[in-house]
Amino acid sequence: MALYNRIDKRILKDRLKEIPYKRTTLSFYKYHFIEDPAAFRDQLYLGLEKMEVWGRIYVAHEGINAQISVPAQYFNDFRTYLYSIPFLNNVRLNIAIEDDGKSFFKLKILVRKKIVADGLNDSAFDVTNSGQHLDAQSFNAITEDPSTIIVDMRNHYESEVGHFKSAICPDVDTFRDSLPVVEKLLEDKKDKNVVMYCTGGIRCEKASAWLKHRGFQHVYQLNGGIIEYARQAKEQGLENKFIGKNFVFDERLGERISNDIISVCHQCGKACDTHTNCKNDGCHLLFIQCDECATAMNGCCSAECKEIIALPEEKQKEIRAGINKGRQVFKKGRSKKIIYKSQTQ
Repeated sequence: MALYNRIDKRILKDRLKEIPYKRTTLSFYKYHFIEDPAAFRDQLYLGLEKMEVWGRIYVAHEGINAQISVPAQYFNDFRTYLYSIPFLNNVRLNIAIEDDGKSFFKLKILVRKKIVADGLNDSAFDVTNSGQHLDAQSFNAITEDPSTIIVDMRNHYESEVGHFKSAICPDVDTFRDSLPVVEKLLEDKKDKNVVMYCTGGIRCEKASAWLKHRGFQHVYQLNGGIIEYARQAKEQGLENKFIGKNFVFDERLGERISNDIISVCHQCGKACDTHTNCKNDGCHLLFIQCDECATAMNGCCSAECKEIIALPEEKQKEIRAGINKGRQVFKKGRSKKIIYKSQTQ
């Protein structure tokens, strides 16, 4: 059996649109030493593929980080299988808040050096000495104190469409970039309560341990991140302190947490928080675009890209030939092509 997908992604995306049954989108992670990540990766692929689990999973010596969707009819089987893996027994599953089941269209499991690219030398500090975990109620309570510092550990394009009230949102492109920026911003506040949050919690595990290593005395992190917070707030009838959308790294590109729209269309300036990728295969810029601009620009980020996608496919291939997009194919909302960018962060 092939341990990877062989079907063209366009066919898979068309298949996803036609699926009549419900799928559940979720994420989970676990820091745990895996002796042979490649062997574990193959074992996991065989176990998940037969249940039609789709998504993106990173495996490394330090653990696993997964964002996936599971057919509803196989959810119990999936959970039983996952929990049969000793170090994943009872691992928290962060269930998506707003889910149309169209989040992923294939299964991809990759072996990486790290499950999150943080740029840290893990041998230089105790990565297990992370911040105190807070549930939604505790988060709301501690952030009522005006002296508490709330830090968004996500990237600029994530916090642009949604963040917690009064949070510091660093203008960074990657998690690796955020750590030195946050430390610099807070260098004279090491005795304050510092509360960190991210999408599902994984980035804060390392970031909070790093801040403690660097001398911060009172470090906290939102357990389960924005996803778990929103679920608990809704179930328990708590005040929801998150405004806007939670950006997600799948086909949905976002799930609504509150009705607030805090960002604008990058092309006309109208209130909007709908992320998209430029339809020009040689660009794929991630940006915010309203319905009117999407229609006028044929889903493109610029007049240049709009002209290109109107050309015959062979001509488009010639234009983008030799362009090494690599892992930067989804440029994250920074381009001279886009005019407007929210300043409300």
